[in-house]
Amino acid sequence: MILDLARLLLFPALIAFAAASDLFTMTISNRVSLALIAGFFVLALIGGMAPYDMLTHVGAGALMLAVAFTCFAMGWVGGGDAKVAASVALWFGFTHLMNFLLYASLFGGALTLLLLQFRQWPLPYGLAGQAWLARLHAKESGIPYGIALAISALMVYPETEWVKAIDLAHLALR
Repeated sequence: MILDLARLLLFPALIAFAAASDLFTMTISNRVSLALIAGFFVLALIGGMAPYDMLTHVGAGALMLAVAFTCFAMGWVGGGDAKVAASVALWFGFTHLMNFLLYASLFGGALTLLLLQFRQWPLPYGLAGQAWLARLHAKESGIPYGIALAISALMVYPETEWVKAIDLAHLALR
């Protein structure tokens, strides 16, 4: 039962925290990515994931880390975004990686367009005192892409082996 609750809550909670952190501070702590990585290995080991499957998940995470840090080096995404994307790839493996990337592209594009439009309008006086909103509104600010990554991850997560392994009937009886 505890394993099922961890599968159900750990990943979504950490991803939601990453999105909120990126929205309010424009940064994602390394602790979030480290917690995602540690959570993967703990749940994979406790849940009995086969070594080969674990290696393919690690391969997906490593590939995403290489791609994401190339994007970071080009100035296209932040370092926290790159680490979160790699951590998500670790959880999803190659099986769900393309769906995640497709959603991340779509939601990231929509988020970028919305923020560019938002930044064209003056910030209402009553909201100008909010530091996080002023930072988000500033034209020289980046895009908190962690929001798009989180939404994408939460869209894909219900289709993963992590959720499919949950005994919902057993959880409902408690």
